[in-house]
Amino acid sequence: MSMILSASVVRVRDGLPLSASTDYEQSTGMQECRKYFKMLAKKLSQLPDRCTLKTGQYNINFISSLGVSYMMLCTENYPNVLAFCFLDELQKEFITTYNMMKTNTAVRPYCFIEFDNFIQRTKQRYNNTRSLSTKMNLADMQTEIKLRPPYQISVAELGSANGFAHLSVSEYKGTGKISAAPHQRLAPVTLPGIVSFVLSLLCGALNLIRGFHAIESLLQNEGEDFSYIIAFFLGTAACLYQCYLFVYYTGWRNAKSFLTFGLICLCNMYLYELRNLWQLFFHVTVGAFCTLQIRLRHPQGKSPDYNV
Repeated sequence: MSMILSASVVRVRDGLPLSASTDYEQSTGMQECRKYFKMLAKKLSQLPDRCTLKTGQYNINFISSLGVSYMMLCTENYPNVLAFCFLDELQKEFITTYNMMKTNTAVRPYCFIEFDNFIQRTKQRYNNTRSLSTKMNLADMQTEIKLRPPYQISVAELGSANGFAHLSVSEYKGTGKISAAPHQRLAPVTLPGIVSFVLSLLCGALNLIRGFHAIESLLQNEGEDFSYIIAFFLGTAACLYQCYLFVYYTGWRNAKSFLTFGLICLCNMYLYELRNLWQLFFHVTVGAFCTLQIRLRHPQGKSPDYNV
């Protein structure tokens, strides 16, 4: 018998479960699938917005949008189009019921457990296809899945020692391939983020100007220290790289931002004799502020062309 067995709502950035249906079946297969649920939840930020994992007699499907993922477990013969219609309905209701601030600031697992009532009602409807609303446009969903099929995750990939970070990678635009981490879409830019970006560019420009002045001074006076020029240009490169990290997603993004901030601090320590305390404080503070904004701007679990 084809049916939906369970569903859950998970935060993308850290895999925190926000709500879930109550499951009564305790078979070995179900227990194994719960392990897959937990493993997938930890990797959601690295995956496309629509995926399917086939695990023998069961399928795990999920969609992600606005930093939240909606996951469901069903039997292997449950229609794919109904599975994603079910997830789409959960998504619309959850977005309508809870705002992003609540989901982003949640700290306790299952803090929206009352959403389970809606999950249970919707699951019962989808398990009885005759009771489904005639307003559902299955044709549109079928077309959407054909044009942009879900990425097929294999059990072997899920159980690999290094996880999803080393999967074969290609552009994900409806071809069923996983997208590379550098092409992931970041969360919308905030006002503090824009301010940090502009200030970092300003610091880079100041370092660049001082570097050229140091070159002129070196050409006019052979006694000038060439290492100051290197420090100025390294500071410029570090500021510009922080801007790059803020705009684009890359692997080890947070670690790179901290290392770049460390380079900014070292350059300013070396330039201590050429700058007053206020100038040093300004450059280091801007570097720290930009590093914080890079850390706070998380990747979205939603691709640009998502319209399920």
